[in-house]
Amino acid sequence: MTILAIIVIVFTIIQLLVSLTNLLYKRTLPASPETYGELISVLIPARNEIKNIGNLLIDLVSQDHRNIEVIVFDDQSEDNTAAIVKQLAMSDKRIKLISSEGLPHGWHGKNHACNALSEHARGEYFMFIDADVRIGDRLLDNAVRFSQKHGVSLISIFPKQIIKSIGEMMTVPNMNYILVSLLPLVLVRKSDFPSLSAANGQFMFFRASEYRKHKPHRVMKAQKAEDIAIARYYKKNGYKIACLLGDNKITCRMYSGFHDAVNGFSKNVIAFFGNSFLLAILFWAITTFGIMPVYISFPELTIFYITAYIFTRVFVSAASRQNLIFNLLFILPLQVSMGLFIYKAFINKHFRKFQWKGRYID
Repeated sequence: MTILAIIVIVFTIIQLLVSLTNLLYKRTLPASPETYGELISVLIPARNEIKNIGNLLIDLVSQDHRNIEVIVFDDQSEDNTAAIVKQLAMSDKRIKLISSEGLPHGWHGKNHACNALSEHARGEYFMFIDADVRIGDRLLDNAVRFSQKHGVSLISIFPKQIIKSIGEMMTVPNMNYILVSLLPLVLVRKSDFPSLSAANGQFMFFRASEYRKHKPHRVMKAQKAEDIAIARYYKKNGYKIACLLGDNKITCRMYSGFHDAVNGFSKNVIAFFGNSFLLAILFWAITTFGIMPVYISFPELTIFYITAYIFTRVFVSAASRQNLIFNLLFILPLQVSMGLFIYKAFINKHFRKFQWKGRYID
């Protein structure tokens, strides 16, 4: 029990230091005063996005960066997603719509959509963005400047999450808690180790020349968590990547309730742990029950442990621009929901297929 308590304390201190590093280091996309002329292909995979697609397209055509093409891939939507895109395309010729002819065998839907979009794109940069993301002005120029300044082939951003319902408060902050307390984001860009990689498919900004050469969505066509797989693939091929956190210029409301969040996060939660269920379970167990061996073996360190644990949550919340009070009030429900993510991911992998937006994913 003593050894377990020492492991818990050391791990908690590491989490504290990593989250503090991510809070203090420049973790968002810096503002650029310049306007660039390069053609940017904005590529949007969309399936049943009637509630979101119009807002994103308006955000895009309102950008200061005017030299863009916006291509939407309608992935067999069962609602009026395509009709909204067509209507907006009539008033802005930069918007184009392409439609799926069906999902080929061996592909996951989003990977196929992104690959198809890339084959129609002409830009010097490819910006893949999900339909439920909202962006503020100058985001495109900021991304170009960051790519050029740092020689980065891929920039991925975890948007600031818009959290409204109780179900979202009990689930959504887990994504940032895992990421920001385990991975110093500065090392994603400055380290060559593929294991120090992270990415979020909601926003991925590529230099087009390298994307065309490697066709990463085609390479990862069967991957459920293709974003993290692509980030590691790029590093293995010697390219620099960057992973950042969002601010008010890039936001997203991923899910509208508890059930949707559990279903969605179970699709990729294990990828955060190198696709290891064991590491995911250990992380959940330590962060949920770690106080027990500490209290039994080192009761005098219990207050220190609790303080370190809480401040880790504080630093993660501040770095992620999330509501600190709610994140602290919902610590126990958040740990329960994280366990549900991992449990459902295990069940989906070994006993039944995962279903997302009406499709079954192996």
